[in-house]
Amino acid sequence: MYGPPDSCKGRCNEKYNPKDVCHCNSKCEKHQNCCEDYQTYCGQGSTDDKEMDTAYISSIMSTIIISFKGGFSTSEDAITNEELQKASEQLYQSDNNRAEESDIILNKQHLASNTKDQEDQSPELLFKYVNEEKLFSKPTYASFIKLLDNYHKKVGTGEEFTADQLKEQDNFLQEIMKTEVMKELYRFLHNKNRYDTESEFVADLKTMWFGLYSRGNDEGDSSGFEHVFTGEVKKGKVSGFHNWIRFYLLEKQGVINYLSYNYDGPWTSYPDVLGMQFNWDGFYKEVGTSFIGSSPEFEFGLYSLCFIARPGKV
Repeated sequence: MYGPPDSCKGRCNEKYNPKDVCHCNSKCEKHQNCCEDYQTYCGQGSTDDKEMDTAYISSIMSTIIISFKGGFSTSEDAITNEELQKASEQLYQSDNNRAEESDIILNKQHLASNTKDQEDQSPELLFKYVNEEKLFSKPTYASFIKLLDNYHKKVGTGEEFTADQLKEQDNFLQEIMKTEVMKELYRFLHNKNRYDTESEFVADLKTMWFGLYSRGNDEGDSSGFEHVFTGEVKKGKVSGFHNWIRFYLLEKQGVINYLSYNYDGPWTSYPDVLGMQFNWDGFYKEVGTSFIGSSPEFEFGLYSLCFIARPGKV
């Protein structure tokens, strides 16, 4: 199975290809063009053991929870690769809130030949135009955007949610569950005996995405939602941060400086995929890959499907 273009999953020691977003061979550290997860999949003994242990335990607990909720899986309940692909395609087809071609205009500018150069070779903004009035007024977009300022970006700073912020989490889950994307996802998982009721499914989504765990020295300094959608800063570099709405809003505020891109997806409509380098408030992201133009519910649903169907490293 292929991993994402910015991952070393299944790619360790592969032959160098200048078209790749990032690299996973033994020379990538010397040339500073390794994928962000190179040490996780290809390194030996240099992985942050605490972070890996936390992720591993989390994946085990998720598997146990899912098994008990739906009863221990039978062969009929197992999700095959073909079913996973079909379900993913169905979520894509159900994304009625995605951006249309006229809703977003990108100015990609410089195509980087490697990922180690932090020089700004794209002086203009990446997002030339976004139809905010149309897109951001949609309930799932509006409730998603309210979540983005609820986190401390630096790993090691514990997160504490106010009553209003907890309500924002619930509101977002309520809004996305009204969409065809999430209804389709629930139907699929319900038919595979993963969940008996929709309320059970939503409760699990809240735990897996908004439940806090530790990436640094402080208990409860991170979550799945923070890492994937808002981004974090660890050891002086940007970690996670894979959402186009978040990028656009921070670029508009002048907090993000877009540097270049190194991968452009093959699609001519949205959602598309873009790999890029940028500085976020002075912190560098060597390879950041995001969907462009997808709705919040599509990304949330697709990633949830992958996590539930293939927990942990799988």
